[in-house]
Amino acid sequence: MGSILITGASGGIGRACAERFLDAGWTVGLLARRADKLEEIAAGHENAVVLPCDVGDAAAVETAFTQFADKAGRLDVLFNNAGIFTPAAPIDEISLDDWHRARSVNLDGMFYCARAAFAQMRRQSPQGGRIINNGSISAHSPREGSATYTTTKHAITGLTKTISLDGRAFDIACGQIDIGNARTELLDGIIEKAKAAGEAPPPSMDVGLVADAVMNMATLPGEANVQFMTIMATKMPYIGRG
Repeated sequence: MGSILITGASGGIGRACAERFLDAGWTVGLLARRADKLEEIAAGHENAVVLPCDVGDAAAVETAFTQFADKAGRLDVLFNNAGIFTPAAPIDEISLDDWHRARSVNLDGMFYCARAAFAQMRRQSPQGGRIINNGSISAHSPREGSATYTTTKHAITGLTKTISLDGRAFDIACGQIDIGNARTELLDGIIEKAKAAGEAPPPSMDVGLVADAVMNMATLPGEANVQFMTIMATKMPYIGRG
């Protein structure tokens, strides 16, 4: 089995993917801010490496990636997943603090982690690896009031495309998974709120299906790459690229 580092591993999609890879026998780096949550996921798994880290701190990211590579021997896959939402609002009502907070995690943090992964994959022997960026449906179609999240996720598409080109010389593949309405703690709260208001809950899908999709991307041979994958609840409104 290989080695994978998962950011935002303490909950939601990150946790579901971490548990999937741990159960499959991979060496899994669990990276997030909350050490207690990471320890909870790692319990009983000798193949887990707990890496408390704020992805918005470039120096801390470098240290965490070095620690993981030292422990695992190499880095085969990065699932670049950490991200946050800020309160929905028209752009003139969004505070600059919320913009800076979203950018720090959703863009700066993903850049720092991709950068650290690329450097490790480039210098390890045998050379190469795979970076999987979590884009989101918002990477190509916005929702109302989502200027912070949508802007940063559009930027991730550019990051994915560029790394795909730059990585070719070093056998580093890069792809992106865009996810729509996986049932996580966040969406469960939205569903319950809708039910309480007598409204139809949003269409959703089991978060385990996302973990399966990430596993599929991660286990491809080096000669193949899923450049972009969209996985979404079947009854969500059609969302196209353009």
